[in-house]
Amino acid sequence: MTTSRGTKIALSIFAAITFAFVYIPLMIVIINSFNSGRTLGWPPEGFSTQWWAKAIDNEGVRNALVTSVILALVATAIALVLGTLASLALSRFTFFGQDSVSLLIILPIALPGIVTGIALNNVFTSYLGGLTFTTLIVGHTTFCIVVVYNNALARLRRMGVNLEDASSDLGAGPFTTFRLVTFPLMRSALIAGGVLAFGLSFDEIIVTTFTAGPGITTLPIWIYQNLFRPNQAPIVNVVAAALVLISIVPVYIAQKLSSDDERGAGVM
Repeated sequence: MTTSRGTKIALSIFAAITFAFVYIPLMIVIINSFNSGRTLGWPPEGFSTQWWAKAIDNEGVRNALVTSVILALVATAIALVLGTLASLALSRFTFFGQDSVSLLIILPIALPGIVTGIALNNVFTSYLGGLTFTTLIVGHTTFCIVVVYNNALARLRRMGVNLEDASSDLGAGPFTTFRLVTFPLMRSALIAGGVLAFGLSFDEIIVTTFTAGPGITTLPIWIYQNLFRPNQAPIVNVVAAALVLISIVPVYIAQKLSSDDERGAGVM
């Protein structure tokens, strides 16, 4: 199928506009983080790294960063276990209500975050004694599971069951088959899902707002709380720029793993 020159030009222009719409604001945030002035006007008054140094020395930023990292790690670890088990159950067994269970697992990522947050908040405050760090972990895990589950399920469906059946025919039990056959073949998909889940949890603010206990502040919450404080504006800009740069890492790793898997599948 050939594409006309006019179509190529139109698609190129559309792609350039889309990329500009998404990435120019992000670049402005990063450039402004090196602005020597206190205001976030454009163009920057000058170049300086003073706000980066002050952001690193800011105790509130450091505490929020530690909280976000711990929260994302715990939520991702739980999601890896539950998402993997759910994908194995739904891809390797047939039972009544299978499609409904799959829908319920995926639903949290499809619902607006504010709906999920309000629902969880009502349950935690009305029936489970209030909001704590544990409720925040549960809130993040609900959508982290979806990312891991989707990645693992897609890989299991691509794998098929021939190798697992062969392992069983040779006398290996279910756990041995999983350890020596299934897990090595789905390892990269789990890593990609885990990395994406970590990034999703690290940046999340809506569900966090409704499920975090008193005094618990993650990095996105800290940004929101200090966004309109004039004295904190330059530091907020630095933290936002750092979040943009940090968020690139999990996306790149997941994309790289997916690309490597596609090339490996093509060779096979």
